[in-house]
Amino acid sequence: MRLDFTGDDLTFGVETTVAFGCRAPGASTFIEFEGSLTSGSLNGRALSGIAGARLQLDHLEAKNSLTIAGTGSYSHDGAAISHFQDPIDGRIYLHSQFGEHSAYRGFPCFDQPDLKATFSFTVKAPRDWVVVSNTPGVRGADGVWTFPKTSVLSTYITAVVAGEYRSVHQDHRGIPLGLFCRQSLFEYFDPDEVFEITRQGIDFFERRFGHRYPFGKYDQVYAPEFSYGAMENVACVVHNERMIFRSKVTDAERMYRAETTLHEMAHMWFGDLVSPRWWDDMWLNESFAEYMGYLGIAEASRFDTAWTDFAVATKAAARARPAADHASDCRRHPGRRSPSAQPRRHHLQQGRVGPTAARGLGRRGRFF
Repeated sequence: MRLDFTGDDLTFGVETTVAFGCRAPGASTFIEFEGSLTSGSLNGRALSGIAGARLQLDHLEAKNSLTIAGTGSYSHDGAAISHFQDPIDGRIYLHSQFGEHSAYRGFPCFDQPDLKATFSFTVKAPRDWVVVSNTPGVRGADGVWTFPKTSVLSTYITAVVAGEYRSVHQDHRGIPLGLFCRQSLFEYFDPDEVFEITRQGIDFFERRFGHRYPFGKYDQVYAPEFSYGAMENVACVVHNERMIFRSKVTDAERMYRAETTLHEMAHMWFGDLVSPRWWDDMWLNESFAEYMGYLGIAEASRFDTAWTDFAVATKAAARARPAADHASDCRRHPGRRSPSAQPRRHHLQQGRVGPTAARGLGRRGRFF
């Protein structure tokens, strides 16, 4: 996957090479990309009729190699790859939001959660930019960032973040931790508290699931104009920058940030390491992470009133809604919702998951 962010403020370059198998040689399928395609080839044959969001792929072989080049458009609707210019200092910040079913707006892909793959990103960016993705990147002298191949992931939890972000870093038992925000907000950031919650969460979930943190590093980006409260991209969680407080706030707001932090971290095991088969499984994905987020802050952090907040903000809101609405809302609004959205959390009524079940799921190593 090769992305070029050195062009204008409206578009970016993309070139994708996809290797995939076919169980029925001779069959047809399609790959998705919402952008302008300039060239494409399948198994060495040039593709014709490459316009449109769905690119038809015919006469497949048992093993196939597809290369597509084109141009994507930056987004301002909260999905795909967003472009933001800071009105304070003019700096540029990009972030991706590929869940759910929006990865195809960033790069050509088979954009469904059960078609998991490995990803190798290469990103060309201005020399003074930082680029963050699912694996640790290395910047070359020419400004091109190279990222090692990921483990097997769903498309919607891949991520690319780029711009003049400022960052702070720590190490926790050999796990590199990073926090990123735009430079004009850094004076308000309190990384020590976020690092503390992050360390507590990693230790708690490793004990609870009986499985070490599976993705090497753990970066968290506080992005401008992010559409949700947060999103559980593998090893590159993106938070709404409203979680950076510009004035004194109540402990309830700090607890909300802590719960969101652990909610997204829980997804690293449940939702990322193992993934839903289809989008209508998101109710379980989100409900379990919400439960584990509250369990984590109640048992591993200083916020000992977490279950009171759960009862008021989550449980009551869930019971007030018909069960049939929960799954449909999850399909429309996957991931963490914005802090200003009401009800903040709403899809926990369809089932109950307790500590014994959580430990058992972790031991079995599969959820869906």
